[in-house]
Amino acid sequence: MKHFLRMFVQVCLYFYCKCLWRCLKFVVRKLTGQCELQRICYNTKPGAARTMKIEASLKGSKSKRLQTSVNVHPDAIEKTIDDIMELKRINPDVNPQLGVSLQACLLQIVGYRNLIAEVEKLRREPYDSENPQHEEMLLKLWKCLKPNSPLKARISKQWCEIGFQGDDPKTDFRGMGLLGLYNLVYFAEWDTEIAQQVLTDSLHPKYSQLSKAEWEKKKFDKAIGYSFAIVGINITDLAYNLLVSGALKTHFYNVAPEAPTLTHFQQTFCYLMHEFHKFWIDEDPLDIMEFNRVREKFYKRILRQLQNPEMALCPHFAASESLINM
Repeated sequence: MKHFLRMFVQVCLYFYCKCLWRCLKFVVRKLTGQCELQRICYNTKPGAARTMKIEASLKGSKSKRLQTSVNVHPDAIEKTIDDIMELKRINPDVNPQLGVSLQACLLQIVGYRNLIAEVEKLRREPYDSENPQHEEMLLKLWKCLKPNSPLKARISKQWCEIGFQGDDPKTDFRGMGLLGLYNLVYFAEWDTEIAQQVLTDSLHPKYSQLSKAEWEKKKFDKAIGYSFAIVGINITDLAYNLLVSGALKTHFYNVAPEAPTLTHFQQTFCYLMHEFHKFWIDEDPLDIMEFNRVREKFYKRILRQLQNPEMALCPHFAASESLINM
């Protein structure tokens, strides 16, 4: 009975707050002469703060047309903006900047949804050693990370040198499918110097770029390395979870002037790999069995950072001037 009463009270409070909120929005519109979308665009700077408010406003609208506007095809965004302006009785000639701002927000919102679908497709596609493209990418990973050490055979213990578990890496991609390979290759190809340094440090952490004085200051009496490729696949899983949970919206809405793409996701992976490497050294784990503890602590730190609406994880991939001026 108590449970039923608690549920009843919660339902009543929900509808009361919902009605109160709609009444408040109606009063504010009458006082300001602006709908909620206008107030958000005019009073919130571009980026995650604005886009996330626009997304919440559209999803929470009582109009089905506004609710479904966040799920349209990218090619239909311009018409969707016209429909929103018409529904809200906003004159585009009097408010030309509003349409531009709404379009930028919708491109990000729709793009994020499409990025999840693209990433999920790669994650679900298994590595196929009979596929020449898959094999080519795998060999490219080796060449980028070990340019001066030719691979003697496709099946070889040499793969352990870049952090795979056995003599055939294909079995290590099961958890993340092709997504893990795509991310590792991107890191090795486009951030080669850092990727090679992280690989070297993972094999010989005591000889990392920390100076002797820094090692002594941190009182490291040991140096626990890790398997570079396996950790890369694990960090891919971390990045994937951040994406599908919506946590990465803060970052992507701040760095992507329009729709976030797979490249943005891969750049984020590079950042996470580099940051996790530094975090691992700072944590100074007793042994590799502490990996899950360190990973979880790192994951929580990233989540806390992403709670800041102005957060951009990769400052060197900052938003373009076109976004700043919208």
